[in-house]
Amino acid sequence: MAFWSSTSIFTSKVPRKILFMFTLSLSVTYLFYSLMSCYNSLQFPLQENYAYQGRLVTDETTFVTLREKLYSASQGLTEFTETERTTAVSTVKDHAEAEQRTVEWIRTQASPTKSAAAYHNTAVEKEHQEFSTTDSELRVNCTMDYGEKKLPQAIIIGVKKGGTRALLEALRVHPDVRAVGNEPHFFDRNYEKGLDWYRDLMPSTLEGQITMEKTPSYFVTNHAPKRIHSMARDIKLIIVVRNPVTRAISDYTQTLSKKPEIPTFEVLAFKNRTLGLIDASWSALRIGIYALHLESWMQYFPLSQMHFVSGERLIVDPAGEMAKVQDFLGLKRIVTDKHFYFNKTKGFPCLKKPEDSSTPRCLGKSKGRTHPKIDPDVIRRLHKFYKPFNMMFYQMTGQNFEWELEGDNESRSSQD
Repeated sequence: MAFWSSTSIFTSKVPRKILFMFTLSLSVTYLFYSLMSCYNSLQFPLQENYAYQGRLVTDETTFVTLREKLYSASQGLTEFTETERTTAVSTVKDHAEAEQRTVEWIRTQASPTKSAAAYHNTAVEKEHQEFSTTDSELRVNCTMDYGEKKLPQAIIIGVKKGGTRALLEALRVHPDVRAVGNEPHFFDRNYEKGLDWYRDLMPSTLEGQITMEKTPSYFVTNHAPKRIHSMARDIKLIIVVRNPVTRAISDYTQTLSKKPEIPTFEVLAFKNRTLGLIDASWSALRIGIYALHLESWMQYFPLSQMHFVSGERLIVDPAGEMAKVQDFLGLKRIVTDKHFYFNKTKGFPCLKKPEDSSTPRCLGKSKGRTHPKIDPDVIRRLHKFYKPFNMMFYQMTGQNFEWELEGDNESRSSQD
């Protein structure tokens, strides 16, 4: 009775508000220590989780994953899409932002246990630093638009209407080849703009990729060999050659499509048709004197740095020619016969996705034009004109392209 009476007297003297605040303070203190106890028990698993995230994007695993993506994409003739690139970058950003918010929360909530919090913050910040570094590298490696712009290590220097566009498009299927789509014409028309301008035209490449460009007019430009040699003495040169007579007709056909008013092929090909004098100054014919142009290139580059592609075989056996080109460039044979489909309408192979029934990707309307009918006597005379130059070209390259067999067959057919 004495206790209850004293308590009653105490409660009557102490305001109820003060009693309520005292009770609330005890409750908050108890809740706080309960939360801290829970946090300390989860502290190390949280660290391990972040360490695991950091391991997922280390240099080595990122590079391996990228290479697998590139090679698997080449088998399907696909590249990274814009959506894939955006998703990859945004995912990395989301991880970094979420981790930053977690670090801030830890610093705010864990202040009472200063020593443990300091250890945890240091560990997480270290992991965050490593993750941020890899984040930057991931953006470089996983995006085709990132990397380093370099001067080309290989150039398709010729020849016009020989099949250079078909070769370039087939090479661009390879994951280790990055090439300019348009012809830069740097060494024949834009040389005064400088190498920095030229380099800026090149696509960005990753480690192990080759930068390439194609400008067929280089092969017949007198100062191109010296200029290219000044840029890179060890550069690899690819020349696509074709029967010079067929090439000349194809060249004329292209010009005719743009200028229908030009004279006939027969008129342009001769200085005096009665006497049989060929006009070798006409560019359509002069380009086909391959031995003359090759002589200029051999003054600066050994044959070991040149590879000659048969324009005829590139049509009938594209995979075979591509295998040789890939070997020459030191590339893995990724582009094979599975990547080609012969288009009867166009008259040449088209690129397609392996094991895919979708429409093959062919070159544009400017390729595969129907040639105008040329007087068989003119064709015969042109074959005779080119024969000594062709034989010299065979000796210089060590390859027999057998263009004379085509001339003999056409000659016999014209006599029947």
